[in-house]
Amino acid sequence: MTDATAPTLFTWEFASDPYPAYAWLREHAPVRRTTLPSGVDAWLVTRYADARQALADARLSKNPVHHSEQAAHAKGKVGIPGERGAELMTHLLNIDPPDHTRLRRLVSKAFTPRRTAAFEPRVQELTRGLIDAFAARGSADLIHEFAFPLPIYAICDLLGVPAEDQDDFRDWAGAMIRHGGGPRGGVARAVKRMRSYLLELIHRKRADLGDDLISGLIRASDHGEHLTENEAAAMAFILLFAGFETTVNLIGNGTYALLRHPVQRALLQDALAAGDSALLDTAIEELLRWDGPVEIATWRFATEPLTLGGQRIGEGEPVLVVLAAADRDPGRFAGPDTLDLARRDNPHLGFGHGIHYCLGAPLARLEGRTALAQLLTRLPDLQLAQNPEDLRWRGGLIMRGLRTLPVTFSADTPSSA
Repeated sequence: MTDATAPTLFTWEFASDPYPAYAWLREHAPVRRTTLPSGVDAWLVTRYADARQALADARLSKNPVHHSEQAAHAKGKVGIPGERGAELMTHLLNIDPPDHTRLRRLVSKAFTPRRTAAFEPRVQELTRGLIDAFAARGSADLIHEFAFPLPIYAICDLLGVPAEDQDDFRDWAGAMIRHGGGPRGGVARAVKRMRSYLLELIHRKRADLGDDLISGLIRASDHGEHLTENEAAAMAFILLFAGFETTVNLIGNGTYALLRHPVQRALLQDALAAGDSALLDTAIEELLRWDGPVEIATWRFATEPLTLGGQRIGEGEPVLVVLAAADRDPGRFAGPDTLDLARRDNPHLGFGHGIHYCLGAPLARLEGRTALAQLLTRLPDLQLAQNPEDLRWRGGLIMRGLRTLPVTFSADTPSSA
Protein backbone atom coordinates (compact mmCIF):
# COMPACT_ATOMS: atom_id res chain seq x y z
CA MET A 1 0.00 0.00 0.00
CA THR A 2 1.33 3.42 -1.00
CA ASP A 3 -0.06 6.93 -0.86
CA ALA A 4 -0.06 6.91 -4.67
CA THR A 5 -2.85 4.32 -4.66
CA ALA A 6 -4.87 5.94 -1.88
CA PRO A 7 -8.18 7.56 -2.85
CA THR A 8 -8.62 11.33 -2.71
CA LEU A 9 -10.89 12.30 0.16
CA PHE A 10 -13.21 15.24 0.86
CA THR A 11 -13.71 16.45 -2.72
CA TRP A 12 -17.13 17.13 -4.25
CA GLU A 13 -16.79 13.89 -6.20
CA PHE A 14 -16.00 12.02 -2.99
CA ALA A 15 -19.05 13.57 -1.28
CA SER A 16 -21.39 12.17 -3.94
CA ASP A 17 -20.25 8.60 -3.23
CA PRO A 18 -17.64 8.14 -0.48
CA TYR A 19 -18.17 4.40 -0.11
CA PRO A 20 -15.54 3.13 -2.61
CA ALA A 21 -12.91 5.27 -0.88
CA TYR A 22 -14.00 4.00 2.52
CA ALA A 23 -13.79 0.42 1.26
CA TRP A 24 -10.17 1.06 0.23
CA LEU A 25 -9.37 2.53 3.64
CA ARG A 26 -10.97 -0.38 5.48
CA GLU A 27 -8.85 -2.84 3.52
CA HIS A 28 -5.53 -1.01 3.32
CA ALA A 29 -5.41 1.63 6.08
CA PRO A 30 -8.25 1.11 8.59
CA VAL A 31 -6.76 3.65 11.02
CA ARG A 32 -5.12 6.33 8.90
CA ARG A 33 -3.72 9.77 9.72
CA THR A 34 -5.19 12.29 7.28
CA THR A 35 -5.02 16.03 6.72
CA LEU A 36 -8.55 17.40 6.64
CA PRO A 37 -9.68 20.27 4.38
CA SER A 38 -9.39 22.60 7.40
CA GLY A 39 -5.68 21.76 7.66
CA VAL A 40 -6.12 19.81 10.90
CA ASP A 41 -4.54 16.34 11.05
CA ALA A 42 -6.72 13.54 12.43
CA TRP A 43 -6.93 9.76 12.52
CA LEU A 44 -9.78 8.23 10.48
CA VAL A 45 -11.16 4.94 11.85
CA THR A 46 -13.06 2.91 9.25
CA ARG A 47 -13.45 -0.74 10.41
CA TYR A 48 -16.48 -1.70 12.48
CA ALA A 49 -14.62 -3.37 15.37
CA ASP A 50 -12.17 -0.46 15.70
CA ALA A 51 -14.99 2.08 15.40
CA ARG A 52 -17.06 0.42 18.11
CA GLN A 53 -14.01 0.28 20.37
CA ALA A 54 -13.15 3.93 19.79
CA LEU A 55 -16.70 5.15 20.42
CA ALA A 56 -16.66 3.58 23.88
CA ASP A 57 -12.99 4.18 24.83
CA ALA A 58 -12.75 6.48 27.87
CA ARG A 59 -9.23 7.47 26.76
CA LEU A 60 -10.76 9.28 23.79
CA SER A 61 -12.16 12.46 25.27
CA LYS A 62 -14.91 14.60 23.76
CA ASN A 63 -13.51 17.73 25.40
CA PRO A 64 -11.50 19.88 22.94
CA VAL A 65 -9.29 21.04 25.81
CA HIS A 66 -7.35 17.80 25.23
CA HIS A 67 -6.57 18.65 21.60
CA SER A 68 -2.83 19.09 21.11
CA GLU A 69 -3.51 21.91 18.61
CA GLN A 70 -5.48 24.41 20.68
CA ALA A 71 -5.06 27.05 17.98
CA ALA A 72 -7.10 24.92 15.60
CA HIS A 73 -10.01 24.91 18.00
CA ALA A 74 -9.70 28.60 18.74
CA LYS A 75 -10.01 29.27 14.99
CA GLY A 76 -13.19 27.20 14.74
CA LYS A 77 -11.58 24.31 12.85
CA VAL A 78 -12.75 21.75 15.41
CA GLY A 79 -16.30 21.23 16.69
CA ILE A 80 -19.54 22.97 15.75
CA PRO A 81 -18.95 26.30 13.99
CA GLY A 82 -19.69 29.27 16.21
CA GLU A 83 -20.21 27.38 19.46
CA ARG A 84 -17.04 28.72 21.08
CA GLY A 85 -17.74 32.36 20.28
CA ALA A 86 -21.34 32.00 21.46
CA GLU A 87 -20.28 30.37 24.77
CA LEU A 88 -22.19 27.19 23.92
CA MET A 89 -19.40 24.73 24.58
CA THR A 90 -20.87 23.01 27.65
CA HIS A 91 -23.07 20.41 25.99
CA LEU A 92 -23.13 16.62 25.73
CA LEU A 93 -20.97 16.44 22.59
CA ASN A 94 -18.07 18.30 24.22
CA ILE A 95 -17.74 16.92 27.73
CA ASP A 96 -16.73 13.75 29.58
CA PRO A 97 -17.78 12.15 32.88
CA PRO A 98 -18.52 13.24 35.51
CA ASP A 99 -19.98 16.40 33.92
CA HIS A 100 -21.36 14.39 31.01
CA THR A 101 -23.05 11.97 33.43
CA ARG A 102 -24.64 14.84 35.38
CA LEU A 103 -25.91 16.73 32.31
CA ARG A 104 -27.15 13.63 30.50
CA ARG A 105 -29.06 12.58 33.60
CA LEU A 106 -30.69 16.00 33.77
CA VAL A 107 -31.64 15.96 30.08
CA SER A 108 -32.87 12.37 30.31
CA LYS A 109 -35.32 13.45 33.03
CA ALA A 110 -36.82 15.95 30.59
CA PHE A 111 -36.40 13.97 27.35
CA THR A 112 -38.11 10.73 28.28
CA PRO A 113 -39.28 7.90 25.98
CA ARG A 114 -42.82 8.57 27.25
CA ARG A 115 -42.59 12.20 26.12
CA THR A 116 -41.37 11.08 22.69
CA ALA A 117 -44.16 8.50 22.34
CA ALA A 118 -46.78 11.05 23.37
CA PHE A 119 -45.45 13.36 20.66
CA GLU A 120 -46.37 10.97 17.82
CA PRO A 121 -49.77 12.59 17.03
CA ARG A 122 -48.05 15.97 16.63
CA VAL A 123 -45.43 14.48 14.29
CA GLN A 124 -48.23 12.90 12.26
CA GLU A 125 -50.01 16.27 12.09
CA LEU A 126 -46.87 18.14 11.04
CA THR A 127 -46.11 15.55 8.37
CA ARG A 128 -49.62 15.69 6.91
CA GLY A 129 -49.56 19.47 6.81
CA LEU A 130 -46.22 19.63 5.00
CA ILE A 131 -47.32 17.11 2.36
CA ASP A 132 -50.64 18.94 1.97
CA ALA A 133 -48.71 22.10 1.07
CA PHE A 134 -47.29 20.56 -2.11
CA ALA A 135 -49.39 17.45 -2.82
CA ALA A 136 -51.73 19.15 -5.31
CA ARG A 137 -48.81 20.58 -7.26
CA GLY A 138 -47.36 17.29 -8.49
CA SER A 139 -43.77 18.28 -7.74
CA ALA A 140 -41.64 19.30 -4.79
CA ASP A 141 -38.15 19.63 -3.40
CA LEU A 142 -38.37 17.12 -0.59
CA ILE A 143 -35.41 18.58 1.28
CA HIS A 144 -36.57 22.19 1.58
CA GLU A 145 -40.31 21.54 1.64
CA PHE A 146 -40.42 18.39 3.76
CA ALA A 147 -37.29 16.83 5.28
CA PHE A 148 -35.97 20.18 6.57
CA PRO A 149 -39.07 21.82 8.13
CA LEU A 150 -40.47 18.66 9.77
CA PRO A 151 -37.74 18.16 12.40
CA ILE A 152 -37.31 21.90 12.93
CA TYR A 153 -40.96 22.40 13.86
CA ALA A 154 -40.99 19.16 15.85
CA ILE A 155 -37.98 20.00 18.00
CA CYS A 156 -39.22 23.58 18.48
CA ASP A 157 -42.52 22.20 19.77
CA LEU A 158 -40.69 19.83 22.11
CA LEU A 159 -38.39 22.56 23.42
CA GLY A 160 -41.34 24.89 23.98
CA VAL A 161 -40.47 27.54 21.37
CA PRO A 162 -43.67 29.55 20.77
CA ALA A 163 -45.22 29.10 17.32
CA GLU A 164 -44.67 32.75 16.44
CA ASP A 165 -40.90 32.34 16.93
CA GLN A 166 -40.43 29.05 15.10
CA ASP A 167 -39.80 30.59 11.68
CA ASP A 168 -36.79 32.40 13.19
CA PHE A 169 -35.42 29.02 14.25
CA ARG A 170 -36.06 27.71 10.76
CA ASP A 171 -34.03 30.61 9.32
CA TRP A 172 -31.14 30.06 11.75
CA ALA A 173 -31.13 26.32 11.10
CA GLY A 174 -31.19 26.99 7.37
CA ALA A 175 -28.09 29.16 7.69
CA MET A 176 -26.33 26.36 9.56
CA ILE A 177 -27.13 23.84 6.81
CA ARG A 178 -26.41 26.17 3.88
CA HIS A 179 -22.99 27.14 5.25
CA GLY A 180 -22.10 23.67 6.53
CA GLY A 181 -19.45 23.07 3.89
CA GLY A 182 -18.38 26.63 3.25
CA PRO A 183 -17.56 29.84 5.12
CA ARG A 184 -18.34 29.50 8.78
CA GLY A 185 -19.24 33.13 9.43
CA GLY A 186 -22.88 32.55 8.51
CA VAL A 187 -23.09 29.63 10.90
CA ALA A 188 -21.46 31.60 13.74
CA ARG A 189 -23.94 34.46 13.33
CA ALA A 190 -26.88 32.06 13.36
CA VAL A 191 -25.54 30.28 16.45
CA LYS A 192 -25.11 33.57 18.35
CA ARG A 193 -28.65 34.65 17.50
CA MET A 194 -29.94 31.27 18.59
CA ARG A 195 -28.09 31.49 21.91
CA SER A 196 -29.43 34.96 22.66
CA TYR A 197 -32.95 33.79 21.98
CA LEU A 198 -32.55 30.62 24.08
CA LEU A 199 -31.25 32.59 27.08
CA GLU A 200 -34.25 34.92 26.84
CA LEU A 201 -36.62 31.96 26.49
CA ILE A 202 -35.12 30.24 29.55
CA HIS A 203 -35.75 33.40 31.60
CA ARG A 204 -39.36 33.50 30.41
CA LYS A 205 -39.90 29.80 31.13
CA ARG A 206 -38.65 30.14 34.71
CA ALA A 207 -41.53 32.50 35.40
CA ASP A 208 -44.10 30.33 33.61
CA LEU A 209 -43.14 26.66 33.42
CA GLY A 210 -44.93 24.50 30.87
CA ASP A 211 -44.90 20.89 29.71
CA ASP A 212 -41.93 21.22 27.39
CA LEU A 213 -38.25 20.21 27.34
CA ILE A 214 -36.83 23.55 28.47
CA SER A 215 -39.28 23.68 31.36
CA GLY A 216 -38.30 20.08 32.16
CA LEU A 217 -34.63 21.04 32.26
CA ILE A 218 -35.42 23.90 34.62
CA ARG A 219 -37.49 21.63 36.90
CA ALA A 220 -34.77 18.97 36.96
CA SER A 221 -32.21 21.62 37.89
CA ASP A 222 -34.36 23.24 40.54
CA HIS A 223 -35.05 19.90 42.24
CA GLY A 224 -31.53 18.61 42.60
CA GLU A 225 -28.38 18.98 40.56
CA HIS A 226 -27.69 22.50 39.38
CA LEU A 227 -27.83 23.51 35.74
CA THR A 228 -26.19 26.86 35.02
CA GLU A 229 -27.76 29.31 32.61
CA ASN A 230 -25.03 28.69 30.03
CA GLU A 231 -25.43 24.93 30.45
CA ALA A 232 -29.18 25.20 29.95
CA ALA A 233 -28.73 27.29 26.78
CA ALA A 234 -26.04 24.92 25.50
CA MET A 235 -28.23 21.89 26.17
CA ALA A 236 -31.20 23.44 24.37
CA PHE A 237 -28.90 24.38 21.49
CA ILE A 238 -27.42 20.91 21.06
CA LEU A 239 -30.86 19.28 21.28
CA LEU A 240 -31.93 21.55 18.44
CA PHE A 241 -28.71 21.22 16.43
CA ALA A 242 -28.37 17.45 16.80
CA GLY A 243 -32.12 16.92 16.66
CA PHE A 244 -32.84 18.55 13.35
CA GLU A 245 -29.99 17.98 10.88
CA THR A 246 -29.70 14.29 11.69
CA THR A 247 -33.39 13.84 10.94
CA VAL A 248 -33.27 16.01 7.81
CA ASN A 249 -30.65 13.66 6.43
CA LEU A 250 -32.38 10.49 7.62
CA ILE A 251 -35.53 11.47 5.72
CA GLY A 252 -33.68 12.85 2.69
CA ASN A 253 -31.11 10.06 2.31
CA GLY A 254 -33.73 7.43 3.12
CA THR A 255 -36.20 8.69 0.52
CA TYR A 256 -33.44 8.94 -2.08
CA ALA A 257 -32.31 5.37 -1.35
CA LEU A 258 -35.86 4.08 -1.81
CA LEU A 259 -36.24 5.98 -5.09
CA ARG A 260 -33.03 4.33 -6.34
CA HIS A 261 -34.14 0.84 -5.22
CA PRO A 262 -37.64 0.30 -6.64
CA VAL A 263 -37.89 -3.37 -5.65
CA GLN A 264 -37.17 -2.60 -1.99
CA ARG A 265 -39.50 0.39 -2.13
CA ALA A 266 -42.32 -1.74 -3.56
CA LEU A 267 -41.91 -4.26 -0.76
CA LEU A 268 -42.23 -1.49 1.81
CA GLN A 269 -45.24 0.07 0.08
CA ASP A 270 -46.98 -3.32 -0.05
CA ALA A 271 -46.33 -3.85 3.66
CA LEU A 272 -47.70 -0.40 4.53
CA ALA A 273 -50.78 -0.99 2.39
CA ALA A 274 -51.37 -4.25 4.30
CA GLY A 275 -51.06 -2.45 7.63
CA ASP A 276 -47.82 -4.27 8.50
CA SER A 277 -45.37 -1.91 10.25
CA ALA A 278 -42.67 -4.50 10.96
CA LEU A 279 -40.86 -3.88 7.66
CA LEU A 280 -40.99 -0.12 8.25
CA ASP A 281 -39.15 -0.61 11.55
CA THR A 282 -36.34 -2.68 10.02
CA ALA A 283 -36.28 -0.36 6.99
CA ILE A 284 -35.43 2.66 9.16
CA GLU A 285 -32.53 0.75 10.73
CA GLU A 286 -31.26 -0.37 7.33
CA LEU A 287 -31.46 3.14 5.89
CA LEU A 288 -29.50 4.38 8.91
CA ARG A 289 -26.84 1.77 8.18
CA TRP A 290 -26.74 1.93 4.39
CA ASP A 291 -26.46 5.71 3.90
CA GLY A 292 -26.93 7.25 7.31
CA PRO A 293 -27.29 10.92 8.25
CA VAL A 294 -24.05 11.13 10.25
CA GLU A 295 -21.04 10.21 8.13
CA ILE A 296 -18.35 10.79 10.76
CA ALA A 297 -18.84 10.88 14.53
CA THR A 298 -17.97 14.12 16.29
CA TRP A 299 -14.42 14.80 17.45
CA ARG A 300 -12.51 12.76 20.01
CA PHE A 301 -9.05 13.49 21.46
CA ALA A 302 -6.60 11.02 22.98
CA THR A 303 -5.94 11.82 26.64
CA GLU A 304 -2.94 9.46 26.62
CA PRO A 305 -1.03 7.42 24.03
CA LEU A 306 -3.04 4.43 22.86
CA THR A 307 -3.12 1.79 20.12
CA LEU A 308 -6.11 1.48 17.82
CA GLY A 309 -6.26 -0.85 14.83
CA GLY A 310 -2.52 -1.44 15.11
CA GLN A 311 -1.69 2.28 14.96
CA ARG A 312 -0.08 4.24 17.79
CA ILE A 313 -2.06 7.41 18.50
CA GLY A 314 -0.32 10.13 20.46
CA GLU A 315 -1.69 12.14 23.36
CA GLY A 316 -3.80 15.06 22.16
CA GLU A 317 -4.27 13.72 18.63
CA PRO A 318 -7.81 13.86 17.17
CA VAL A 319 -9.66 10.69 16.23
CA LEU A 320 -12.62 10.67 13.86
CA VAL A 321 -14.73 7.52 13.69
CA VAL A 322 -16.17 7.08 10.19
CA LEU A 323 -19.61 5.64 10.89
CA ALA A 324 -20.42 5.40 7.19
CA ALA A 325 -17.41 3.17 6.60
CA ALA A 326 -17.91 1.02 9.69
CA ASP A 327 -21.54 0.37 8.81
CA ARG A 328 -20.52 -1.12 5.46
CA ASP A 329 -17.78 -3.32 6.86
CA PRO A 330 -18.06 -6.83 5.31
CA GLY A 331 -16.39 -8.14 8.44
CA ARG A 332 -19.60 -7.35 10.33
CA PHE A 333 -22.44 -7.12 7.80
CA ALA A 334 -23.35 -9.68 5.15
CA GLY A 335 -23.66 -8.00 1.75
CA PRO A 336 -22.94 -4.58 3.25
CA ASP A 337 -23.36 -2.67 -0.03
CA THR A 338 -26.81 -4.19 -0.63
CA LEU A 339 -29.87 -2.33 0.65
CA ASP A 340 -32.00 -4.93 2.42
CA LEU A 341 -34.95 -3.38 4.25
CA ALA A 342 -35.71 -6.68 5.97
CA ARG A 343 -32.19 -7.01 7.44
CA ARG A 344 -32.43 -8.31 11.01
CA ASP A 345 -28.82 -8.62 12.15
CA ASN A 346 -28.17 -4.91 12.06
CA PRO A 347 -26.22 -3.43 15.01
CA HIS A 348 -25.34 -0.29 13.02
CA LEU A 349 -23.52 2.66 14.54
CA GLY A 350 -25.74 5.30 12.97
CA PHE A 351 -26.60 6.77 16.37
CA GLY A 352 -23.19 6.07 17.89
CA HIS A 353 -22.28 3.70 20.71
CA GLY A 354 -21.38 3.96 24.38
CA ILE A 355 -22.14 6.83 26.74
CA HIS A 356 -22.49 9.29 23.84
CA TYR A 357 -25.19 7.24 22.09
CA CYS A 358 -27.68 9.70 20.59
CA LEU A 359 -30.21 10.79 23.21
CA GLY A 360 -32.68 11.79 20.49
CA ALA A 361 -32.59 8.47 18.61
CA PRO A 362 -36.22 7.58 19.54
CA LEU A 363 -37.44 10.94 18.21
CA ALA A 364 -35.42 10.61 14.99
CA ARG A 365 -36.81 7.11 14.43
CA LEU A 366 -40.36 8.35 15.07
CA GLU A 367 -39.98 11.20 12.58
CA GLY A 368 -38.29 8.96 10.01
CA ARG A 369 -40.98 6.28 10.22
CA THR A 370 -43.79 8.83 10.02
CA ALA A 371 -42.26 10.77 7.13
CA LEU A 372 -41.52 7.74 4.95
CA ALA A 373 -44.84 6.04 5.66
CA GLN A 374 -46.87 9.11 4.73
CA LEU A 375 -44.78 9.91 1.64
CA LEU A 376 -45.04 6.38 0.25
CA THR A 377 -48.75 6.16 1.04
CA ARG A 378 -49.86 9.62 -0.07
CA LEU A 379 -47.57 9.84 -3.11
CA PRO A 380 -47.16 6.22 -4.24
CA ASP A 381 -45.69 7.02 -7.68
CA LEU A 382 -43.01 9.38 -6.35
CA GLN A 383 -40.14 9.71 -8.84
CA LEU A 384 -36.85 11.59 -9.03
CA ALA A 385 -37.12 14.72 -11.17
CA GLN A 386 -33.37 14.98 -11.78
CA ASN A 387 -30.61 12.61 -12.84
CA PRO A 388 -28.93 11.16 -9.73
CA GLU A 389 -25.49 12.23 -10.95
CA ASP A 390 -26.69 15.85 -11.04
CA LEU A 391 -27.74 15.93 -7.40
CA ARG A 392 -25.37 17.72 -5.05
CA TRP A 393 -24.46 16.64 -1.54
CA ARG A 394 -23.72 19.20 1.14
CA GLY A 395 -20.07 19.60 2.02
CA GLY A 396 -18.88 19.28 5.57
CA LEU A 397 -17.12 16.74 7.72
CA ILE A 398 -19.74 15.26 10.04
CA MET A 399 -23.13 15.13 8.35
CA ARG A 400 -24.11 13.49 5.06
CA GLY A 401 -27.13 14.91 3.25
CA LEU A 402 -28.47 16.13 -0.07
CA ARG A 403 -28.79 19.81 -0.89
CA THR A 404 -32.01 19.21 -2.82
CA LEU A 405 -34.22 16.26 -3.73
CA PRO A 406 -36.56 17.29 -6.58
CA VAL A 407 -39.40 14.84 -7.22
CA THR A 408 -42.58 14.51 -9.28
CA PHE A 409 -45.75 12.53 -8.55
CA SER A 410 -49.42 12.36 -9.40
CA ALA A 411 -51.14 15.30 -7.72
CA ASP A 412 -52.99 14.40 -4.53
CA THR A 413 -55.71 16.29 -2.68
CA PRO A 414 -54.96 17.57 0.84
CA SER A 415 -55.67 15.12 3.64
CA SER A 416 -58.91 15.50 5.57
CA ALA A 417 -57.45 14.24 8.85
